[in-house]
Amino acid sequence: MPKRGEFLEGVDREVDPVEAIGRLGARLILQQALEDEVTEFLGRVRYERAADPISHRNGYEPRTVKTTSGAVELERPRVRDAQRLGFESKVLGKGVARTHALESLVICSFLRGLSVRDVEAALAETFEEPMIAKSTVARVCSETAERYRRWCERRLSEHDLVYLFLDAIYLKLRPDDEPAEGVLVAWGVTLEGQKVLLGLALGSRESYESWLSFGRDLIERGLRSPALVIADGAPGLWKAAQQLWAQADGQRCTVHALRSVTAKLPERHHREVKARWWRIFDEAASPGEARRELLASGRRLSRHLPLGRGGDRARSGRPGRPPALAHRAPQAKSGARISLSAPSSRSVAARRSFGRFPGETSALSLIWAVLELSS
Repeated sequence: MPKRGEFLEGVDREVDPVEAIGRLGARLILQQALEDEVTEFLGRVRYERAADPISHRNGYEPRTVKTTSGAVELERPRVRDAQRLGFESKVLGKGVARTHALESLVICSFLRGLSVRDVEAALAETFEEPMIAKSTVARVCSETAERYRRWCERRLSEHDLVYLFLDAIYLKLRPDDEPAEGVLVAWGVTLEGQKVLLGLALGSRESYESWLSFGRDLIERGLRSPALVIADGAPGLWKAAQQLWAQADGQRCTVHALRSVTAKLPERHHREVKARWWRIFDEAASPGEARRELLASGRRLSRHLPLGRGGDRARSGRPGRPPALAHRAPQAKSGARISLSAPSSRSVAARRSFGRFPGETSALSLIWAVLELSS
């Protein structure tokens, strides 16, 4: 069976953890289901001896399963003389073509708040014969929920932050539905350059009260003020951030700012604008120089704006939002490009991923599982 850390292979490098949530949820339960069906067939757990065993385990073979969340790598346990004994996996046997349905039913349980009854209901609705034992689902759900509870109570005083990233994603019941739940996400980057997931909570992106409560919980658990807070342009978020971390600079996420600009331009200009945008942020020696370059670019681009598309706002930015230039300030001590897409929250991709699965509350425990396993 894969070791604990192997479940997260690739997640803590360039892969967005939020985008990996669906794959991890499928892998956690499917791998355990494979182990359990072999244990049930042999009548004993792994390494347990029996006086007259029906057969023996015979190692593992890699198996890649395509799901709606991407490819899932599994280690399928083998049984000696399986064909002669009539053993065939119900999870990855002839029914492997039904993986999309199987994936949906195991992951929707997490999106419904780790309810075992929801999994049982999905099993009954989807298949004539159950493919995953109730005990497997119950064990994975309860263990994940308990570890997530402990994670939510941990102290944060050990993290010396330079950057604090704040964003929110929304989980849909179905692709065509309006967002049902907002999940607030806080990431930090330490002086050593380490990315740390700090907190998750239900709330609204636009709500001042939600962000204030979320931030107060982080501070009460020992989180020290960062040098720079980075977020999108939600006014309620910034009002709370300025109250919580008054000594920190604020910066609007450069990716969100760029999207606001390109949304006002014809698509044929997008590539040129993006290249110029990142060149300014990468090469400007100071915030003042970057601001002058951005304003000059805005004036050049204004002639391409159709009437009524907000040309003035595209050039000058929206009032009340921190500029996307504070990462050049001395206290940040970094010339690196800063955006919410690094480290974690490509919200659009996250919505595409979650939108495929039915769910009634949030996937907080499953989001947490991605990073708890990599710690």
